[in-house]
Amino acid sequence: MLGPYRQILSLPGALAFSAAGLLARFPGGMISLGIILMLSALTGSYATAGSVAATFVVAQAVCAPQLARLVDRHGQARVMAPSLALSAAGLLALVLAAVTGAPTWTLYAAAAVAGATVGSMGALVRARWTQVVRTPGELHSAFSLESALDEVTFVVGPVVATVLATGVAPWAGVSLALVLVVVGGYTFLAQRATEPPLVVVEGRAARGSVMRSAAMAGLVGVFVFVGSIFGASDVATVAFTAEQGSPGAAGVLLGIFATGSMIAGLLYGAKVWEGPAWRRFLLGVVVLAVGSALFLLVGSLPVMAAVMFVTGFAISPTIINGNAIIQHIVAPGRLTEGLTWLSTGINLGVSVGASVAGAMIDRAGSVGGFGTVAVSGLLAVLAALFTAPVLRRRAGRDLPHVP
Repeated sequence: MLGPYRQILSLPGALAFSAAGLLARFPGGMISLGIILMLSALTGSYATAGSVAATFVVAQAVCAPQLARLVDRHGQARVMAPSLALSAAGLLALVLAAVTGAPTWTLYAAAAVAGATVGSMGALVRARWTQVVRTPGELHSAFSLESALDEVTFVVGPVVATVLATGVAPWAGVSLALVLVVVGGYTFLAQRATEPPLVVVEGRAARGSVMRSAAMAGLVGVFVFVGSIFGASDVATVAFTAEQGSPGAAGVLLGIFATGSMIAGLLYGAKVWEGPAWRRFLLGVVVLAVGSALFLLVGSLPVMAAVMFVTGFAISPTIINGNAIIQHIVAPGRLTEGLTWLSTGINLGVSVGASVAGAMIDRAGSVGGFGTVAVSGLLAVLAALFTAPVLRRRAGRDLPHVP
């Protein structure tokens, strides 16, 4: 199983930029929870904590595609070096404002600056892989590896943020995220040999957003609902474990969910699959929707752990195939923007799903939250079925962008 990964990591510069990219995007699993833990402890208001964390997430979702578009035009280092400096300054200002009891508006302003300028490191890493690999099979393994590493950040990041905020100081989790943004980000950007060259895009493809493409808009729409599954599952799981008398088990269950996805990503990437990616993507969305709907029928922690582990196997392959489809539907010079829109769709969905599930939990307990998960899955399937014809046409027209 590890053979394909050893092969791609032995390519010139691959191990270095992939490792630095992992370090740089590790804060993605820490910042939102770290902000909530920090501000709930220092301000005593969960409402403020949650809304400031949401400000960071929304600012990132709105601005990351615009940053990615600049990256495609001017290069990763030229755009992201000053942008990461602003993001680090925003995180530092957020910590200082929280510790010193500054006016509440400064918390929102700092979070907005930090989120708007942090970008999408996962898209930058994947864009580099398209320049380093030699075959579509190697690109498939590379995207699978990065999806598995994403799950590592989702499993370990929240644990680290919680341990630091509760065991060291309320601001420690956000502070570590700040350090990782700087150290990981600039280590990644310093590796100029693997930075994708600028590709001049002319004509219609150079104008406007990649979201003007029906295939792109449909694909991102699917991932909004997939993200809603994730966001609603997070909140509903917290409510479920509280109802079971074991609130501390929420992190364990969500970690099991992500572990299933990580294992599936590694297994999926070790094999070169036949057939079009759009068909496997549609199958993955259906399996994820059906599996997550089963959460409604579970009444015990051990069974929930088992169902989440198995359902998690649908996550990484679905995201991997989504990234692969991007290769077919955007111009090479717009690749970073296209990849970033996919993660933006997921992040927006997570925010909406968590908000709706929270409201439903207030009315009906964890059943209401898991009902939101099931509805999100149904909408994801319907969106995927609606988008499948245009994806089939586009995926059959072009080859992936590899050197």
